Amino acid sequence: MKKITLVLAIAALLLACKPETNEKIEEASDAVTTEVKQSIDSAKIKAKSEIDSAKIKVKSKLDTVVAKGAKKMEEGAEKLKQSVKK
Repeated sequence: MKKITLVLAIAALLLACKPETNEKIEEASDAVTTEVKQSIDSAKIKAKSEIDSAKIKVKSKLDTVVAKGAKKMEEGAEKLKQSVKK
């Protein structure tokens, strides 16, 4: 008899806690979802910033290379002109 009473008491306790547990699970799920969305948004912003800075660095280096290439071409053209004059 004691076992039956104990089982019924535990079953009643579990059934009584179930709606509260579901509410807590839903709240936790919503909190996690919000947190994940915020993390994703933050990661997108950081990635965009990194990509923009990388583009600026590449453009700067490309401009430098183009300027050096143009200078070398001018020097080569000047040497060619001098060798033709001789």
